[in-house]
Amino acid sequence: MGVTFLRRPLVRRLLTVVLAGYLLSGPVAGAVETGWPGLLGVIPLGAATVGCCLWVVLGREPRRDAPLLAATLAGGLALHGIVPYSGMGFLYIVIFVAPFKTRLWQAVSLVTADVVAAAAVSFLLGLRVGEVLGNTFGLTYVAIFTFLMGHVKTTREHATALAEARAGEAVLAERARLAREIHDILAHSQSAQIVHLEGARLLLERGEDTAAALDRVNRAVRLARAGLEETRRALDALRGEELPLAERLERLAVEFRSVTGSPCAVSVAGNLDGMEAGARLAVARTAQEALTNVRKHAPGAAASMALRRVGRWCELEIRDTGGPPGPTASPGGGYGLVGMRERAELIGGSLAVRSGEEGFEVLLRVPA
Repeated sequence: MGVTFLRRPLVRRLLTVVLAGYLLSGPVAGAVETGWPGLLGVIPLGAATVGCCLWVVLGREPRRDAPLLAATLAGGLALHGIVPYSGMGFLYIVIFVAPFKTRLWQAVSLVTADVVAAAAVSFLLGLRVGEVLGNTFGLTYVAIFTFLMGHVKTTREHATALAEARAGEAVLAERARLAREIHDILAHSQSAQIVHLEGARLLLERGEDTAAALDRVNRAVRLARAGLEETRRALDALRGEELPLAERLERLAVEFRSVTGSPCAVSVAGNLDGMEAGARLAVARTAQEALTNVRKHAPGAAASMALRRVGRWCELEIRDTGGPPGPTASPGGGYGLVGMRERAELIGGSLAVRSGEEGFEVLLRVPA
């Protein structure tokens, strides 16, 4: 809020007037002290130096900042040489501005030249040693403080950029996660619904067994209800409320048996209470997707699910007894397998698939 306030046009104009008045006070005091002979030289020099200084402070062209600061430094040193201390304000402004308006090597060069030249001019003017050392220490202290502030500013900018990059990565990761969730929830139920409804439509168009068509419609309705229930379970999981993993697998098996009429056995072995939410979700989604693939690409095949703990790993093995090959029946094919593999890799696990004469096998390993 403070930065926004300082950027207001009226505030900037007021600060410009105050800064110009401060910078002009030195040359004006020097001109008054030297009288008319010095007035003709000090005032034009002071005005030119003030112009260069204000251009740097208020301008927005960084490429010209280093030469203008060098001109400001030269003008301040000249004023200091004509009338002691009349140009000190410019010397301090150079030190304040250089770390923020120039590159690092340019800032170091300007600040070093500022401190050394100011001390040299002071000695040449015959000023007292105490005054020279006091001014030198003062310029050095301001230089150190300003470079530290510049470092803090750079660090903050890097931290902000890093935070924005991480936020962008988090958005992409969340989009990928939502894509997997949508696929797992909708594709699981709707693909089977389409199959049953298409079969019922063909039966009705041909005037064949209406009882079989009604059975397919009933199965599609059950799948729609199961999809709705799965959506509710997903929302419960997001709220931190979810069913035990063994019960979720058993429900998937019951759904598979009711839709396909084929057997689906479930076995759970080992203590799986310590699994994290991401690992549990990966197991449930992989089982769901694998059973969906069995229905789509191996119609009539029986399936089995085995969940077990092996050391620090949890293994889920899904097998089917085989069926006609489909477009996703080979390892690595289809978005479903890609999504399952992504889920496993995101939590440090792995997914292996194998297709053979005995059927299709999916093996998921996640940290237990």
